[in-house]
Amino acid sequence: MPVRRNPRPDWVLDRRRALGHRIADLRRQADLSQEQLAHLAGMERRSIQRYENAQRDPQFSDLLLIAHALRVHVTDLLTG
Repeated sequence: MPVRRNPRPDWVLDRRRALGHRIADLRRQADLSQEQLAHLAGMERRSIQRYENAQRDPQFSDLLLIAHALRVHVTDLLTG
């Protein structure tokens, strides 16, 4: 994978962490494990784990699948 010429600004990383926390909080509110959420969203558990830990940026289609599995609107993932 190519190396970024410029690192991402801190505010981008902060928002990625906030997104991960919202996914984890909504998953817990739904009483789901990462494995269960991944199954409902048709994804790998490792992807859910990486998103929740802010290790990866989810693609928009992944956000749609996660929101659908959690029975929330995608904007609920993006806004606290």
